[in-house]
Amino acid sequence: MNPFQYAEPKTLAEAVTLLDQPDAHAIAGGSDLLDEVKEGIISPVQVISLASVPGLIGIDESESGLNIGAMTTIADVAAHPVIRTAYTALAEAAGGLATPQVRNVGTLGGNLNQRPRCWYYRHPLIPCLKKGGDRCYALIGNTKYLCVTGGDRCYIVHPSDTAVALSVFDATVDISGSGGSRTIPIGQFFAAPGVDVTRETVLEPGEIVTGVSLPRPADLGANGEPPRSLYLKAREREAGDFALVSVAVRLAVSGGVVQQAAAALGGVAPVPHRATQVEEYLAGRSVDSVDAAYAGTLSIPDARPMTDNGYKVVMANNLVKQGIARLVGR
Repeated sequence: MNPFQYAEPKTLAEAVTLLDQPDAHAIAGGSDLLDEVKEGIISPVQVISLASVPGLIGIDESESGLNIGAMTTIADVAAHPVIRTAYTALAEAAGGLATPQVRNVGTLGGNLNQRPRCWYYRHPLIPCLKKGGDRCYALIGNTKYLCVTGGDRCYIVHPSDTAVALSVFDATVDISGSGGSRTIPIGQFFAAPGVDVTRETVLEPGEIVTGVSLPRPADLGANGEPPRSLYLKAREREAGDFALVSVAVRLAVSGGVVQQAAAALGGVAPVPHRATQVEEYLAGRSVDSVDAAYAGTLSIPDARPMTDNGYKVVMANNLVKQGIARLVGR
């Protein structure tokens, strides 16, 4: 491990100023950044801790919804009573993420900004496209964990569970940097390889995520109940593993009719994948006429599986089917 300078700024302004320097990296919980440093993937000159920056920790409820600070731990997100009730898919995604030890130190902002787990990117001796090389070595190697849609020269899958769940709640991401602050929809926060193969988000140098905002769900259900949602995750190990495929589904039902529907998948694309055809099929349909199996077949209509990952398409279809069936009570 190469030596680096460590700074612990006391204000947000100081943090973004330090991060605007070359080869400066922010550290939140540290579970991903330190892995990259130890593995020789990155060699930061400065590591900027966000631990002492005020206003980045906590979950605040208001009439408009929830604001979750970027330094709030994954464990706190999973345990929050309002999230468990009104944003169930997010609580389930956070609660099934990694291990208890990681959830206790890992943060929401860090989870959204973690780097891909592709074997070839993570190998310090392989100069892949994402590290400034001239080719994707995965294409002639093991494609089991790569994407089945959305790839463009690079075929990673986004590793964040919380990003998939936040996608179905129309969350927005609050960003601060040397040029000021901005708020963008979470669907615009992630950058596909076709936008910039070297990064996964639209963050500019010196910018950090300060929080995530969730709009209050419309009370469309019977007796003022919030929309129903869930998160399902298929993985090779029962605990502590990344998703082979994951699914978040949210339905708002009133009078026996699906008024709103949202579905997103993880593990299948370089960014959280919105299953728009599933959403269009469900919206405005009576619950009794919902064919969950058919809806599942709409999850990745443009799938282009590789040699070793065709199983992901089948798995995605079945998880969407299962999620919808649970939410409509069948």
